[in-house]
Amino acid sequence: MSNALAIAHVTQALALLIEANLQPEIDMAVKVEPRKPSADPPAEPTITVFLYQVTPNTSQRNNDLPTRASDGTLLKRAAAALDLHFLISAYGEESELVGQRLIGSVVRTLHEIPVLPKDIIELAGEKPYLASSDLAETAQRVRFSPTVMDIDETSKLWGMLHQTPYTLSVVYQAALVFIEGREVPVPAKPVERAGVRVLPFGAPGAPVPPGASVNGSASPEGQVSGEAGAKAAVQTPAKSAAEPEAKPVAKAAPKTSAKAPAKAPVKASAAKAPARARKEGQLNKAAQSGKSAQSGRSARGAAKSTGAAPSASPGSSADASTVGDGPEGTED
Repeated sequence: MSNALAIAHVTQALALLIEANLQPEIDMAVKVEPRKPSADPPAEPTITVFLYQVTPNTSQRNNDLPTRASDGTLLKRAAAALDLHFLISAYGEESELVGQRLIGSVVRTLHEIPVLPKDIIELAGEKPYLASSDLAETAQRVRFSPTVMDIDETSKLWGMLHQTPYTLSVVYQAALVFIEGREVPVPAKPVERAGVRVLPFGAPGAPVPPGASVNGSASPEGQVSGEAGAKAAVQTPAKSAAEPEAKPVAKAAPKTSAKAPAKAPVKASAAKAPARARKEGQLNKAAQSGKSAQSGRSARGAAKSTGAAPSASPGSSADASTVGDGPEGTED
């Protein structure tokens, strides 16, 4: 940053820079003056450096906001960022093309040395009217770049110079020049006591991890956020070994034990009902065949004791054949 003398300091330094780099092409005495073109063109070789416009820099004009705290105390000095526009004209003997030779030297110098050197700034600060300037102490260096102007813009520029005849000229822009305010900012309070607090994620007063919300909802990346997500994402080794595995098992066990007893008896009874019906039918048939076989044996025993043949009845013959086919009939 620099004070209010920065604009005049840059103009004087530009004139010294052009004067110090005229050699070796120019072998004559040339006067380099920081003033506007004269209404009476000089006969001797002369270069004029004229600052015709000062504009705010568009990229840095609001870079110093805010400069004050909520209570009105100054935090940082206000600084105006400016661009300087220079018209550099050359005069000399037209028959020897002195003006064109001087303009060629100016273009070569500013293209070769586009940044204002610090030694030239310090040399220009030796002028008595620039003794209190602090442009040499600023970190921002001034850079010169050529400006393209068509015939219409050139005619308007020279039309502002009343009764000044046109001469061969070039236009350059100098950026960036800062002019700082005079108020002194209030110094910050020193650190009275240094303290360090170490809190795990999820603890009261601990910061929320990146990508997590406070209400415990899922973040866009699919991670659980909030206090629950922070505890699951960042835990101490003791908690990570016990809690994440114990909680899923405790939740899964009641579901399987509650549903299994209700569904198993229904399926088992439905599957065993036909089998029981078939088994009961077989037992009934076996009981009827056992009764018929016993009645046949009792009839044969009575016939043997009396010596008469048993009567051939349909039921008895069927029972006898049935008995004879079984194991007991073979024994008789």
